[in-house]
Amino acid sequence: MDPIAVTLVVLAAAVVLFVWNRLPVEIVAIGVALALFATGVLTFEQTLAGFGDPVIVFIAALFVVSEALDATGVTTWAGQRLVAGAGTSRRRLLVLVMLLVAVVTALISVNGAVAALLPMVVVLAMSIRQPPSRMLMPLAFGAHAGSLLALTGTPVNVLVSELAVASGERAFGFFEFGLVGLPLVTGTILITVLLGGRLLPARAAASAPRDLSAHAQTLADQYRLAADGAPGELLNRDVGLTEVLVPPRSPFVGEHVFTGMVTDSGRLVVVAIQRSGDDLTETVLAPGDLLLLRGTWDALETTSSDPNVVVVDEPDSIRRQAVPMGPRARTALVVLAGMVILLATGLVPPAVAALLAACAMVLLRVLTVPQAHRSMAWTTLILVGGMIPLSTAIQVSGAADLLATGLVDVVGRIGPAGEPSPVLLLFGIAVVTVILGQLISNMATALIVAPIAIAIAAETGISALPLLMGVAVAAAASFLTPVATPANTMVLGPGAYKFGDYWKLGLPLVVLFLAVATLLVPVFWPFNP
Repeated sequence: MDPIAVTLVVLAAAVVLFVWNRLPVEIVAIGVALALFATGVLTFEQTLAGFGDPVIVFIAALFVVSEALDATGVTTWAGQRLVAGAGTSRRRLLVLVMLLVAVVTALISVNGAVAALLPMVVVLAMSIRQPPSRMLMPLAFGAHAGSLLALTGTPVNVLVSELAVASGERAFGFFEFGLVGLPLVTGTILITVLLGGRLLPARAAASAPRDLSAHAQTLADQYRLAADGAPGELLNRDVGLTEVLVPPRSPFVGEHVFTGMVTDSGRLVVVAIQRSGDDLTETVLAPGDLLLLRGTWDALETTSSDPNVVVVDEPDSIRRQAVPMGPRARTALVVLAGMVILLATGLVPPAVAALLAACAMVLLRVLTVPQAHRSMAWTTLILVGGMIPLSTAIQVSGAADLLATGLVDVVGRIGPAGEPSPVLLLFGIAVVTVILGQLISNMATALIVAPIAIAIAAETGISALPLLMGVAVAAAASFLTPVATPANTMVLGPGAYKFGDYWKLGLPLVVLFLAVATLLVPVFWPFNP
């Protein structure tokens, strides 16, 4: 069978399976790579090359760096400063939230920024008597715009930069994305502030993430802890507290416990005991008893998976929200600054810069090795590793050339003097990217569309840089559905949104992104440099 036909069939099947959403995306991605190998479109080496690609290494290392910033309280500290200076003005708060999430996204990715700031934004909205639905969609959309402020904002940026080099062009600079990112962040904020009041629903969610920022004081008050156990001493970067409830039929029922005792693991200490609101210094455990345990965060994490107790609040959530920024946070910021300098100056390849930063985070004890392992978003890594072979197949089979020729022919018929207009070609690529990006992940979309953009550049003799930057901008315009990105999905429940709520505010933003991709991108990256 013709390799082009096979590649296009596999491509169509992949899109259908992604949209169907009944199979894990990891399975679909790996199945795509195996199908291309089984049909002879790719060699064995090409099939597995995606998992050793520098893009994969860079993304994996960035997960570690992002986890370090989050785990050391840097993100929480930024959110707390926002709380302190927000005031009671909804518009002011909205602008500050969107600016903050945009900047944080540029450093730790869209999903990490939204996940870190979501609980605080819910609390902020309630504090000014606004439904969270008026704040959470702007949080996610501000993160999408902020992903174009720097190379590290999204894996798509890394991908298009690497593909630019592979096509014979130069790589995009670390802050070069900001040339379009700054106007997009500004425009996104303006549209949201001006239209959000009319386009965003006013609904209260049935449940919302808890605000745990004052958790130490809450525990100190509830358990009437001694005065020397000040909130600042109860929780720190190394040790923390968690509450567990003894459920019926637990093997701990009937056990003798007392305050100050060390658990069988030797890693946790019983700080306080309560039964029906009464403090106890020792007791034989009964169903419903509450124990306050103290230990290292790693030790507390083990209670989350213990079926013999019910954890009241996840230790990881407490650590991320309640622990103030400490000495290791400063170390994390220094390492981050070093990585940014290496990326901005181009002294080493991006993957090397990110690896150095990730290793430094572990060696300097900002993160433990288990924390670094847990930071990996395996779905993203497997998706990229499995879809890179499809991107390769689109190029080597000739499918990219075929699709590029078709688009050039269509645009040529409506261009001046029958010649294809580069601006119309860029617009066509951006529209295709936006449409696919609402149905499947923006990373998978970029892996599909970017090779076609490169083929169009080769056929028409224009630079690939504006087309690839157009793909990056359009891939970030994932506003129309709650399933377009994990960030959109994260705010769905807490914001009590419905499927149709997204396109109301999302459509004006898509128009903005398409306008920037089509009209502003060629100003900074000319078609004929």
